[in-house]
Amino acid sequence: MRFRKSFQERNSELTLPLMLGLLISAITSLTGVSVSCAQDVAEVLAQENETQVITETEVASKTQPRRGAEHFMRIRKDREGRPVSLDTSITRYELTTEDGKTVHVDLIGAVHIGEKEYYQQLNKEFEKYDSMLYELVAPEGTVIPKGGRAQGGSASITSPVAAIQKGMQSLTELEFQLHHIDYTKDNFVHADMSPEEFARSMKDNGESVSGYILKAIGQSMAMQQGGGKDPTLSLALAMFSKNKVFKIRRTLAEQIHNMDSGMIIFEGKQGSTIIDHRNAKCMKVLRQKIAAGESSIGIFYGAGHLMDMERRLFSDFKATRAGQHWLTAWKLTKDKQKK
Repeated sequence: MRFRKSFQERNSELTLPLMLGLLISAITSLTGVSVSCAQDVAEVLAQENETQVITETEVASKTQPRRGAEHFMRIRKDREGRPVSLDTSITRYELTTEDGKTVHVDLIGAVHIGEKEYYQQLNKEFEKYDSMLYELVAPEGTVIPKGGRAQGGSASITSPVAAIQKGMQSLTELEFQLHHIDYTKDNFVHADMSPEEFARSMKDNGESVSGYILKAIGQSMAMQQGGGKDPTLSLALAMFSKNKVFKIRRTLAEQIHNMDSGMIIFEGKQGSTIIDHRNAKCMKVLRQKIAAGESSIGIFYGAGHLMDMERRLFSDFKATRAGQHWLTAWKLTKDKQKK
């Protein structure tokens, strides 16, 4: 009885921070909103008085998994159905320009905390491309040297969001993307919004950070009413488990993997800034690189962006799929151990 009371008190204290942590982790891990600019964007939007609220009924009706989600991120399982790894894909598309030239475009899914080996493998993959288009909501001209502390813009990692992300990194014993991806390579090309563009787009589109949080809370409540797992309770239980690190990884991997079905929380009046509008900016840069005669182009964006990017490649560029392979982003079990 004493333990039960202690656990309930702890869970009550953890619920809101964990919910916000899961939201922020999902946003940054799946969609790539830069920690470096999160505080700037929040300050720009801090004066907003109106928030966009979505009801539990609306959430329940709009959160069915969309076709193709498994194509860019998966949880690989063993023969007994136990999770082994969280994987992201590199998916190739082939298109033909007006002058008959064949161009290959690879969508390279990312999660922004992961195994060190995952980022080392990505660095090798990136060497293959004429241009490597990457996401980072940062001012034009921002330079990210090795180690991740950007210069020439507002990209120092010093916000409350960063503190939460660092906490998630510590809990999972995984590495932070900006610390290992080599953005100094000559073929790296910034293909994302500036903080000012991002904030303006959110304002014009009726979006707000507070609105995201309210929607996430509504979605969580709808999931519980619909018999789904409470993500905050699952994470709290994981934190008290014997094999804590891998239990936390598996719990978070499931939440991140399922986040695609919750992308409705990012919707504004005209799509979403986090997904649709940033993708449009990236596609504009892609057109420029194709027009410049490049034939092998990679796009390195959070996995949550890739379904919409694929749609744009099909509809706007008349591309077709031309292959795929997978990379292990997170190990979900110890090596040579099945638990």
